Amino acid sequence: MERESRVKKTLLNARVNLLFYFLTLLLSFFSRKIFLDCLGADFVGLTGTLQNILGYLNLAELGIGSAIGYLLYKPIFDQDHTKINEIITVMGFLYRWIGILIIAGGIIISFFLPAIFPGDQFPMKLIFFAYFTFLGSSLIGYFINYKQILLGADQKEYVVTAYYQSANIIKTIVQLVLAYYTRNLYLWVAIEFSFGIIYAFILNWKLKQTYPWLNTELSQGRRLLKQYPDVWKKTGQLFLHKIAYMVTCQSYNVIIYAFTNLATVAIYGNYTMIISKLNTMLSNFLGGMGASIGNLVAEGNQDKTKNIFWRISAMKTFIGGIFFYGIYTFSNPFIYLWVGQEYVLPIWILLPFFFKTYCDYTTSTLGTFLYAHGLFYDVWAPFVEAAICAAVSIGCGYFWGLFGVLLGSMTSNIIINIGWKSYFLFKKGLRIELGKFYLYLFKFMAIQAVVLLFIERFSDKVLAYSQENFFNLFVAMIAMVLLYSIMTGILIYLTDKGFREFLKQITSYLLNKNR
Repeated sequence: MERESRVKKTLLNARVNLLFYFLTLLLSFFSRKIFLDCLGADFVGLTGTLQNILGYLNLAELGIGSAIGYLLYKPIFDQDHTKINEIITVMGFLYRWIGILIIAGGIIISFFLPAIFPGDQFPMKLIFFAYFTFLGSSLIGYFINYKQILLGADQKEYVVTAYYQSANIIKTIVQLVLAYYTRNLYLWVAIEFSFGIIYAFILNWKLKQTYPWLNTELSQGRRLLKQYPDVWKKTGQLFLHKIAYMVTCQSYNVIIYAFTNLATVAIYGNYTMIISKLNTMLSNFLGGMGASIGNLVAEGNQDKTKNIFWRISAMKTFIGGIFFYGIYTFSNPFIYLWVGQEYVLPIWILLPFFFKTYCDYTTSTLGTFLYAHGLFYDVWAPFVEAAICAAVSIGCGYFWGLFGVLLGSMTSNIIINIGWKSYFLFKKGLRIELGKFYLYLFKFMAIQAVVLLFIERFSDKVLAYSQENFFNLFVAMIAMVLLYSIMTGILIYLTDKGFREFLKQITSYLLNKNR
């Protein structure tokens, strides 16, 4: 019964996330066009820059939200309302102080705004008004909306998504109308903050409905913090992971530029943008799975947890192969139609990037289960990953340019994300034989590679057809990806027990639901 409940919540999260993903994706393209035409590219650039500046202040969050999310899994499973109230109180207490620090940091940064925006395109009062409005919007999460962490940990992320994205869609539509008819910059900014307040009140009303017993007393936060030392320990570990990841991401384009040129950075950026959008779609599809796995681990049934691990791994590796085939085969035809032949890179140069993306997704199950077990203390691993990435990228980039730089990211990913994370999880969490996991990976990769090479032998005509227009590209992509999925799906179904059990579980749920 509990198993079906987890499946139901995961699929509900997926449906809601995907629905709002496509709605907001379409609206974002349309709204950006209107905002550029009616408010001007300079104003859109100003608001984007201000929000990026404020984004760095969110590092003060340290990872407390993730640590609290992990600590909530067990009391949620046990339905221990007292402990849940205590943990949320600790979070509210810490977030209040973080909010105060962000206010102080925001005020200090504001003194430098005249130096950052020295031009006379906008009056300084508009820049300060926009800056402090965006700052106020970001603070709502620390002073009012912090309780929403409970919905995510309780596998009810769809509630947050539905209310937040609905408010965001309505806000964008209101801004569109006002931008078109009034072109008032102050009004556009004011709407941004107003809807943040409206969303906060609606969300807290929903929280009271869902959890009538939820009651936090922030005055008790300091005392309760001493009862939960894991909050500081896990927060520190997650913060170091976050810093290392940020350093790696921020420095990668710099390394590419060092061994190529700005044009190559821009061309490569087109590919990363496409994959980023696809990654977001995949993440939304499985948005509630992390909390479901956390709930499963809290149950304490090791055999059941292992069984679910193999099912999810099989599903993600199957989807990862489809993802790889799609970007390998159709990214260049899309780039060709979208921005032109001069922005197309040879596919062999991109292979390390594509394979790294494949590994990221197929082995993301490792990260999800590590988080569910609270295994964050390998704080050296992300720094070693960053060092390997930088060393290989610089060394190989010197000889082979962009291809060499991309080898660095792929190499560090294989060594740390596949090599170390699998060992760490199986040694400290799941107690699975490492060789069994590597054999499983090799089997999947071999099947997917064979099918890809087989289909590629007769795909030239399809690719030529797909480059005529976007409709032909869409038809060709659907047909070829479907063929690849069916062929790999049949072979994996015949050779992998986890994949068969996953399909059986989903089929059983869907059949019972329709009765």
